[in-house]
Amino acid sequence: MSDWPNSLARKAIQDLKAYSARGKSTSALHLDANESPWAPPPADSSTSAFNRYPGQQPQDLRNRLADIYGVVPEQLMLGRGADEAIDILLRTFCEARQDKILLCSPTFGYFTTAAQVQGASITDVPLADDFSWDIPAVLNAIEAESPKLTFLCSPNNPTGNSLSAGQIQQVCQASVNGLVVVDEAYIEFSSQNSVIALQSEFQNLVVLRTLSKMYALAGVRMGVCVADPRIIALMLKVLPPYPIPRPVETAVMKALSPATIAVHKSRRNLIRTERDRVFAELQGSDFVEKTYPSDANFILFKAKNIDKMLGELRAANVRIRDFRSKLPDHFRISIGSAEENNIALSIFKGGTKTAVNKRTGEVFRKTNETDIAVQVNLDDPKTVKISTGIGFFDHMLEQIAKHGGLGLTLTCDGDLEIDSHHTIEDTALAFGAALKQALGNKAGIGRYGFVMPMDETQARIAIDLSGRPAFVFDGNFPTESVGEFASEMCPHFFQSLSQALGASIQISVDGDNTHHMIEACFKGVGRALRPAFAKVGGDIPSTKGLL
Repeated sequence: MSDWPNSLARKAIQDLKAYSARGKSTSALHLDANESPWAPPPADSSTSAFNRYPGQQPQDLRNRLADIYGVVPEQLMLGRGADEAIDILLRTFCEARQDKILLCSPTFGYFTTAAQVQGASITDVPLADDFSWDIPAVLNAIEAESPKLTFLCSPNNPTGNSLSAGQIQQVCQASVNGLVVVDEAYIEFSSQNSVIALQSEFQNLVVLRTLSKMYALAGVRMGVCVADPRIIALMLKVLPPYPIPRPVETAVMKALSPATIAVHKSRRNLIRTERDRVFAELQGSDFVEKTYPSDANFILFKAKNIDKMLGELRAANVRIRDFRSKLPDHFRISIGSAEENNIALSIFKGGTKTAVNKRTGEVFRKTNETDIAVQVNLDDPKTVKISTGIGFFDHMLEQIAKHGGLGLTLTCDGDLEIDSHHTIEDTALAFGAALKQALGNKAGIGRYGFVMPMDETQARIAIDLSGRPAFVFDGNFPTESVGEFASEMCPHFFQSLSQALGASIQISVDGDNTHHMIEACFKGVGRALRPAFAKVGGDIPSTKGLL
């Protein structure tokens, strides 16, 4: 229909002229919004614009999220969590005491709350006993009830299972007089792909995303609605003025800088691995009758011996989600860090504790020249992903990780259009700081490492994780560079690493080939770090009792 989607909206919204909020930021002298001319105290760069209203949809933030989700900015509405998008959808399209929504319980409770607040009626097509969707029943209900909004949560909360793209396509095809809203709050943890790509085929498909889960921004409150630009235009009429505070915009832009994405993905993979481990271990618990496979960052289970379970959880100050009011005897447990999961599992496994892995470090370092994210794991070498924009340097960092027996995720976006100096130096500083963080108090480590790798090149490496930075280098490179990597940056890298890690590093290298000499240095340092990082006991390896 030519008037779509206006014809779906409430009559009041069709005729509504949106409140005039400030659009894009400009350099004009703003005497139009009754703002204070001064920034709030204490005055510093972080609060310099707090006295001015933000854009209704901050353009830089909208562009960044559009890039992440693979859409154009006009397809996005940004709000205070995905909850606000649900509320705005109801207020835009559902007339009170006239229109209805469809949902499939048990599912996210705010679908019901928002409908009740708006005065929309609710058609419920419950999930089957195994928590699968009864798609034929959903299609029949859409034909009979003609809901304005059909809400599907995939992966579903609290059950954790996902709809297939084919099932969602069937629902979209049937919803000729309404919108299909797919809540993908947990999609990043799923093996399923987002259905955002289906919007090119189905203009009535709306997708909700959140930054609270994978991107660790629950306390910031940022959600995104992805839809046909015409749907977004209608929703923006209803959205209250200035929904994105400047501190929120700043926090999100910082957390979603290009350099951080590799670390977010690494964390996601850790959650998936931990989810599988927790799922397997819960099945043998005296408190668990049944566990349900999950595509999300939580696991639903049916409990037994409930009073004893809750008592032991309270005694350990561990909270899980109680769903007994909706699903008799059912609870949901979120997937935390390995250490947090071990604490919970020790309760479910009758006090049996598993080894705790604490030797990880994360550093995010942003300057005018570089934007760096580093994640290291001294006890799990499986993941090594490096991108600095300098191919040879990436290869050298990989040598440290592989020969050092550590996991390394590192991304650097640097000013390579000037030269490689800042990228290499700042990477060393961030990498060293992450290693230092992962080592903690250094209890039980080997502390010392030394190696002498040989081919036509000889590199002699000695390392002491003493906490006292010192660096000695002896060697002369035959050529000035290897590709874009300047030879002089090899000792400079290790000097910066020594400072940030708090280690004594001594390197002596001889040879005739610059490539081989630099590679021997990096491989040798990795090999020397391996025994220095290794856990060989429980004591701090120092007569002083402190490193």
